[in-house]
Amino acid sequence: MEKLTQETVNFTEKNIDRIAALFPSAITETKDVDGKLKRVVNFDQLKQLLSGEVVDGDECYEFTWVGKKQSIIEGNRPIRKTLRPCKEESKNWDTTENLYIEGDNLDVLKLLQNSYLNKVKMIYIDPPYNTGNDFIYRDNFKVSKEDYEEELGLFDEEENRLFKNTETNGRYHSDWCSMMYPRLQLARNLLTDDGVIFISIDDNEVHNLRKICDEVFGEEHFLAKFVWRRRSSSALDKSKCSTDHEYVIAYTMHNFHQLRGIDKDYKGYSNPDNDPRGPWTTGDLTVGMTGDARPNQYYDLVDPKTGIVYKPNYNRVWSYIPESMSQLIADNRIVFPDNHTKRPMKKRFASELDSGTNPQSTWMDNVGLNTEATRQINDLLGMAVFNYTKPISLIKSLVLQATCPNSIILDFFSGSATTAHAVMQLNAEDGGNRKFIMVQLPEETEPNSEAYKAGYKNICEIGKERIRRAGKKIEEELKAKSTKGDLFEGDKEVKMVDTGFRVLKVDSTNMKDVFYSPSQYNQQMLLDLESNIKDDRTDIDLLYGVLLDWGVPLSLPHITEKIGGKDVHFVNDTDLVACFEEHVPEEVIREIARRKPLRVVFRDSSFRNSPDKINVTEIFKTLSPETTIKVI
Repeated sequence: MEKLTQETVNFTEKNIDRIAALFPSAITETKDVDGKLKRVVNFDQLKQLLSGEVVDGDECYEFTWVGKKQSIIEGNRPIRKTLRPCKEESKNWDTTENLYIEGDNLDVLKLLQNSYLNKVKMIYIDPPYNTGNDFIYRDNFKVSKEDYEEELGLFDEEENRLFKNTETNGRYHSDWCSMMYPRLQLARNLLTDDGVIFISIDDNEVHNLRKICDEVFGEEHFLAKFVWRRRSSSALDKSKCSTDHEYVIAYTMHNFHQLRGIDKDYKGYSNPDNDPRGPWTTGDLTVGMTGDARPNQYYDLVDPKTGIVYKPNYNRVWSYIPESMSQLIADNRIVFPDNHTKRPMKKRFASELDSGTNPQSTWMDNVGLNTEATRQINDLLGMAVFNYTKPISLIKSLVLQATCPNSIILDFFSGSATTAHAVMQLNAEDGGNRKFIMVQLPEETEPNSEAYKAGYKNICEIGKERIRRAGKKIEEELKAKSTKGDLFEGDKEVKMVDTGFRVLKVDSTNMKDVFYSPSQYNQQMLLDLESNIKDDRTDIDLLYGVLLDWGVPLSLPHITEKIGGKDVHFVNDTDLVACFEEHVPEEVIREIARRKPLRVVFRDSSFRNSPDKINVTEIFKTLSPETTIKVI
């Protein structure tokens, strides 16, 4: 019976496994700090296997900064943490499929690796722009000023400064890159094979962000750098250059197909002759070639009804040879003017367009400005609580471009929860059932701020309240439509929207340290410990720890039943069944087995001894042989 470790994935070991599968001769062994053998990669051997000519020396194209290696190590390092449910701060806990997670997003991304691997269709983030102020994420890979200068080579062997230190700004770049790199590496694992990530950024770090994303996602998966106009009026600047724009960088996964595009404008289409093919507009009937180059397209064109002759243009011949032109005329696809001074045109029908959308890389209009975003949240919360946020229309347009009606959208710098608002609003408009996962560090608000005075002690409280109020407003609007009998728009029924969310908070592992490091304790200490589970943890805490460890989505519905006087938890019917009671009797175990669950989990103390564990295994072999059994 296998034990759940309650620990996140060790990505270094995973990566070594992948290399070993392809190049077993590149794997060797060494001793760790405790003298135990561990597998490592022989990089010299790996380079030789990958190239007939080994690249020596320091000169090669790469993007690096002080602290990069440590940031990669930090991103791969497993953590002993969990997500604890907080029902009292949630909305519609039992029915919602949305998540709001409080905690450092590096921890959260590690915790989500099993449950949401390749499940997220779209990621949108609006990370700190690195304007020279220190950002709140303080990871273990930050370097001291002394270490930074030493790695840059600012001192000689006698510790004399080699040149004047002008790298203060460069260190800001290094810290920012070290903060972003591991988070993007972990986020990439969560995207579906046809997924896409959008990242808002300004001029301070746009070039570094492109280089980081080229490494993480692959340069070939760069989709676009969209330009977003964030304000309508110019800013006063001594350089006379007004920075009115920001960017949205987009990268895709390997099976990404295409964005939806911008809806085409059909204002120029009409049907004055009642053509059965529907509305049409006119298009050019010539091509930029000379009469000498295309002599078979250089001819007089005659209107068969009026006999008017239209002479060809030597430098711009007709688009079709006479035979093809005659077929178009017979098919009523050529529009002849009323005199020879104008040119014949070709009908272009809206019904025959390849798509109802156009590609576009600039969003100059119709996606909102910063002022609109500020007004939206201030109106919703009744005060000025957030200085920097994006307009709902911008995020909504991104979601519309890249997702399907049932997609999962992740935002791990969620701030004021604009992304959640946009997802709910779009679902209300098109009947979709998109789900959101918001992640935010509970950064404290300034004591003198309006938000703090209003009772919002941290950013998470603002985000959660915004989702509640936005959801309530959307519900009221849909109910108003229902009252008017307008729940059908055209042939499409307007569905009620999931405006709830489950709140989960990052915390230390559910397990006592002895569970992981028994060698550190003597025999008497082990005897004194009655349980390997922390005393303050509830069954629901344990259940969500198991969901994370076993890779089960955290949004699935779950109920609790009393069986033989014991609490038994059922996740999504029988996807997973858990019983964390002590000394579970055989009749309870048999009843669970009769339900034929896909997975079942108990705690160690559910069984009095090893024979009891063996008996449980035999019961499931008989009644539900396909069930996987584990313990915590």
